[in-house]
Amino acid sequence: MTTSPAPRIPEAVHRRRWAILGVLMLSLLIVVLDNSILNVAIKTIATPAPTGLGATQSEIEWAINSYTLVFAGLLFTAGLIGDRLGRKKVLLGGLVVFGIGSALAAESGSPGQLITYRAVMALGAAFVMPATLAVLMNVFERSEQPKAIGIWAGGVGLAIAIGPITGGALLDHFWWGSVFLINVPIVLIALALMIWLVPDSRDPKPGRLDPVGVVLSVLGLVLLVYGIIKGGELADFTDAKVLATIIAGVVVLIGFVVHEKRSDHPSLDVTYFRNRVFSAAMAAIALVFFALMGVTFFGVFYTQSVRGYSPLESGLLMLPLAAAQMVFAPRARLLVDRFGNKATTTAGMLLIAATLAAFAGFEADTPIWLLEVVFFLMGTGMAHIMTPTSVVIMQALPREKAGSASALSNTFRQVGGALGIAVLGSVLATSYRNGIEDKLGALPPGLRDTAGESIEATLGIAEKLGPRGHALVTPAYDAFLHAMHVTALWGAGVALIGTVVVAVFLPGRSPAAEAGEREPELISTGD
Repeated sequence: MTTSPAPRIPEAVHRRRWAILGVLMLSLLIVVLDNSILNVAIKTIATPAPTGLGATQSEIEWAINSYTLVFAGLLFTAGLIGDRLGRKKVLLGGLVVFGIGSALAAESGSPGQLITYRAVMALGAAFVMPATLAVLMNVFERSEQPKAIGIWAGGVGLAIAIGPITGGALLDHFWWGSVFLINVPIVLIALALMIWLVPDSRDPKPGRLDPVGVVLSVLGLVLLVYGIIKGGELADFTDAKVLATIIAGVVVLIGFVVHEKRSDHPSLDVTYFRNRVFSAAMAAIALVFFALMGVTFFGVFYTQSVRGYSPLESGLLMLPLAAAQMVFAPRARLLVDRFGNKATTTAGMLLIAATLAAFAGFEADTPIWLLEVVFFLMGTGMAHIMTPTSVVIMQALPREKAGSASALSNTFRQVGGALGIAVLGSVLATSYRNGIEDKLGALPPGLRDTAGESIEATLGIAEKLGPRGHALVTPAYDAFLHAMHVTALWGAGVALIGTVVVAVFLPGRSPAAEAGEREPELISTGD
């Protein structure tokens, strides 16, 4: 049976497609690996020098979000540049910049430097991520694309597994900067393999660049996230500066949407969102990462600060989450074939909501095996959301626009994650400050404000005070656990909103009729 379009995929490329997928997954690995490693290192970086940088909770949020926002803001343009110049060239250039940024981040002497160099890393990563999926879509036949995307999604699970364990092992033996320096040898290996194996491809009719759109999207997101994080830091969202910054961010983002609608070469083609299925898949990705990234942020403090686990042990605790993703992501398409996108993704979203809500019942002495069960179920839910939504999104556009589809998917994931860290991080900070404030009365006025920022700040000051500070330790744990419970319920609520979206708008059961009618109709919209 010869159905493969030979003119579009040369036989020489088709023969080595699985080896090419392996190289693409290695490139993807370092981009995802970096954030999963950083999650384990958060507590260490928050520790005062010389162990860490003494970063405040808001500075840690910015160390994560400076990467996320630059990454998300440049993905559209990076996808277009890849379509225009060639995906292989863009992949190679992105890896080089990412490697340089990693080396600089490892040598940061202050939280401000770390935030800056993380942005440089994001500049490189923005050119790597969309190009990997775009190359994948151009070396696999359409019939094999769901399987390849499933394996690609499983690679994310592999990175989630390797990242925390690698980061924990490095932090047990080396200084905190080693979690960034480890990227450099991986980049060098990926570069060599890519030059050897990966073919170049480009869009024969690439779109024009949209620098105004890029500036508006990045500026709007930075203002919005800054305002949210600042509100959490002050525990006061009615502060004039906080309100002004959030409103300015919203206004700029509205201006971005208006500009994109009027532009004849938009970086974000808003006409794609007229398709309800496409929009629902995007919303599902954004909402699930909003909930998960925010909860992962406090999970590290729970395992390390409250439960007393080392960075390596904390990383090992994440294994069930990664294992579930690796096992189920490549197989999720089988459930989609049997039950349809709607049932599979809705079940995944419900599972995510339930696991997030479970954190609201965790205390300082909760059996650790319960945490492991929750992590495994969380990974299972993720696998049954990411694979079906990724296939819907990637097949909604023609092959030549694969870079744009990948950029859109990853942008919504990153923006969702950034807003999750900002919003849920602010909920955590506000709840913690409200819970610990009345216990800080004995401290000098200058120390009270600092001690109320986070559990690490409170415990750090308690340690400096010696025996006098012991009275702060138990209240700090109690305030953090209460804040964690509140934040977890917020995350679960967001996941439930995502459940409603996919249950209403994604295609229903598609054994034959749905697969034969609705999904091809979706695919045909871009051809």
